[in-house]
Amino acid sequence: MLAPFRALRYAAHVDLRAVTSPPYDVIDAAGVAALEQASDENVVRLILPRDDRSEGDRYLRAATTLEAWRSSEVLRPDPEPALYVYEQASPTHTQRGLLGALALTPPEDGIVLPHENTMSGTVSDRLALYTAVDADLEPIFLLYGGGGRAAEVVAAPPGEPLIDVALADGRRHRLWAVTDPAVLAAVATDLRNRTAVIADGHHRYATYLQRQAAAWAAGRGAGPWDFGLTFLVDSSAFGPEVHPIHRVIPDVEAFELARRSDGATTVHDLDGDDLSAGLHALASAGKHAFLLVSGDGGTMRLLTSPDPERLAAAMPDERSPAWRDLDVSVLHAYLVSEVWGLVDDVESVRYEHDAEAAVAAAAATAGTAVLLNPTPVEAVTTVAEGGERMPRKSTLFTPKPRTGLVLRDHRDA
Repeated sequence: MLAPFRALRYAAHVDLRAVTSPPYDVIDAAGVAALEQASDENVVRLILPRDDRSEGDRYLRAATTLEAWRSSEVLRPDPEPALYVYEQASPTHTQRGLLGALALTPPEDGIVLPHENTMSGTVSDRLALYTAVDADLEPIFLLYGGGGRAAEVVAAPPGEPLIDVALADGRRHRLWAVTDPAVLAAVATDLRNRTAVIADGHHRYATYLQRQAAAWAAGRGAGPWDFGLTFLVDSSAFGPEVHPIHRVIPDVEAFELARRSDGATTVHDLDGDDLSAGLHALASAGKHAFLLVSGDGGTMRLLTSPDPERLAAAMPDERSPAWRDLDVSVLHAYLVSEVWGLVDDVESVRYEHDAEAAVAAAAATAGTAVLLNPTPVEAVTTVAEGGERMPRKSTLFTPKPRTGLVLRDHRDA
């Protein structure tokens, strides 16, 4: 169930270019400082309050800030509950979906399907923050199979947009409110028996569930904590772009990894050091292909065609065929652990979101960038529907919702 809610939004006089931000988990310390410098009212002061003991508890400080912005009407609740059609458009891609309050269900119910594991420390941090502010500061991002009335509403939103602005991420952001009771009822009926996969926000969804459990354990009964702010996108229309998350192997050069891979895979020496040409060769190679790029700018190696018998022996017996067929599964269970003989942890295998950054990280560590093709959305869904979790940092769905356009304060629920 995706329910309407009264969004808490910046007032019309506030410059959204100065007060919105990327999601909390992609902002480093320098990014926090830059966003704080942009405006005293930037949402980063809510989602990543500084740990400055001279100013008191950081979570309570975020709650005080939220209250102050409401009191001064920097933030204002919308007059009536709505679902919101939200669009993010660049010159080459448009993503559009529904923002609403999602009824929470545990993973074992098979309605909201995670595809990655969570880390307890991150959930504890978000839980402390969300409990203090008594609000949902950022949406989780869900994908579902489309068609039906919800998809029709997203394709043709009603009236003029509430927001129409180009932001620092280079995209045009538009927001429409859907308030017609008949339309809301039809959307609710359409979505009632559907399932969805978490594209982004596993830690926030785990936070929602823990906050709900705590409220019920405290005897508070049903309330706004039974729902969580969610961006729901039809993967078959206006869906996201899917990108790989690349790996970096510190302290081991590409020629050495290629030497260890000889016989376990087919190793191709690529001419020159043109990264775009290497990425084209990787994309053309198809399934179970990996591009090794040495940090010293040497020749690139393309690994293809893993030995079938050795691959089968290395993959965990308890895993499904869909999980065993993933490129990231082959990389970690076969190449990293079996062929390269490395410890598969975050020190030995690091992560970068784009190929250039991975190559730069390899250069900084005298190591190797291991570049992957993206995982298809259908493969992510199949694994999630089977109740399995993918290897960590498997897939990047973009664009992520911009933080600060819409908040869900529980007092307005």
